[in-house]
Amino acid sequence: MTGPEGDGAIPEPEDAVISHVLDAIRGGDSPDVVPPTSTVASFAEFLAVEAELDRRWPETVMEPSTERIAALVDVLGEPHRGYPVVHLTGTNGKTSTARMVDALLTEIGLRTGRYTSPHLQRATERINIDNRPITPERYVGVYRDVEPFLDIIDGKVGRLSKFEVLTAMGFSAFADAPVEAGIVEVGLGGRWDATNVADATVAVITPIGLDHTDHLGPDILDIAREKAGIIKPGSVAVLATQAGHDKSGDVAAVLLERCVEVDAQVAREGAEFGVAEREIAVGGQRIALRGLSGMYDDIFLPLHGEHQASNAALALAAAEALIGAGPKQPLDPDAVRAAFAGVSSPGRLERVAAGQGVPTVLVDACHNPHGARALAAALTTEFRFTRLVGVLGVMRDKDVRGILTELEPVLHEVVVTSNSSPRAMDADELGALATEVFGTDRVSVEPVLRAAIEQAGELAEEAGESGVGVVVTGSVVTAGETRTIFGKEPS
Repeated sequence: MTGPEGDGAIPEPEDAVISHVLDAIRGGDSPDVVPPTSTVASFAEFLAVEAELDRRWPETVMEPSTERIAALVDVLGEPHRGYPVVHLTGTNGKTSTARMVDALLTEIGLRTGRYTSPHLQRATERINIDNRPITPERYVGVYRDVEPFLDIIDGKVGRLSKFEVLTAMGFSAFADAPVEAGIVEVGLGGRWDATNVADATVAVITPIGLDHTDHLGPDILDIAREKAGIIKPGSVAVLATQAGHDKSGDVAAVLLERCVEVDAQVAREGAEFGVAEREIAVGGQRIALRGLSGMYDDIFLPLHGEHQASNAALALAAAEALIGAGPKQPLDPDAVRAAFAGVSSPGRLERVAAGQGVPTVLVDACHNPHGARALAAALTTEFRFTRLVGVLGVMRDKDVRGILTELEPVLHEVVVTSNSSPRAMDADELGALATEVFGTDRVSVEPVLRAAIEQAGELAEEAGESGVGVVVTGSVVTAGETRTIFGKEPS
């Protein structure tokens, strides 16, 4: 049973559903709120569906089988077969790259469906039609369409996981729209992931690092083999450079071996496509990309970090490969520029607060050392903070020491905290680890996220200087709850 990065819920008892609905609307440190387009009753039904799904196997549980999801999509009429699929895996960068692919395909006139995980604030973010999350009402409708078949599969093949049901819902929503292209992000790994019942037209593999070692194996080559499983016969494999993560070149060799095995075409970053130029700009960066069909210059990308420029190159190559663009028939350069200029990636070095006399607050969903390294690099090269305080809330099953070690050089102080996930590391336990890395004088402990953010702001302002900031990070859940605290709508 496979699922995403991993902030899935644990099962709730039947009699907790009503309490769940009311608490989600009214209470909690970061309550969900009724969207302007929904009624309280319809939103309560959405939350009740979420409670039903949460009683299934958690998304953090993995079993090496696609038998259940294959049986489910079969009785649903194979909704994953009705459109070409861009399938994405890797350790970090999947969601940002998926959003860029979606923006590009939308800009050139295709109707798209995008399935990503996990969500930051609301489950509807996972299923997108026309580059927008479906409404809570549509989410409920898709679930009700799938629901009659769940007991059948549960009884005959084995109880479906939450992620398997969500995946079938995404495929069904795409077929119902209908879409002309699906952009699908794996939940965990690749070969045994529920999304892998789809046969990718284009398989995108972002940089691979060590994460989920309890499920994918402790060796980076084992992880690479699992992720290479999304490369299917006759597909186009769009491969990110593994430089900096794979100094021996063995990971790249594993991916290429898979391409040879299934007779897939190969497009490699740094060879067939890549970032030609990059310079930091106000609000993001200006880049030139060498695509499969030629050069695209003067592109403004409103996202920070060299890793996001690389993600943009991957996205461009994937979009070109999907529609068969080549040197004789390139994409419209103006459409490419418009797509990238309008792209967003919530919770990825996102500025959620800034103003005269108050610290800038950034939020980033990094949750492993690989992501923390990219975050630290972007904070160093693209921002000029005179004092930067971190707020860190992590999951206990992550390489917490590795995350702390990567962030230590760029943070003056850190306030450790917790989030609402049952998998969250206790703030005091995190504080003890942080003290070993940062030293006693640079660590504060505040278990409540909102209070931790406030304390970090006060610590930043103590410098009495301009250019002070706060970065909140460590988990997708921490990032999502921070967005809610600052009044950001799910998107």
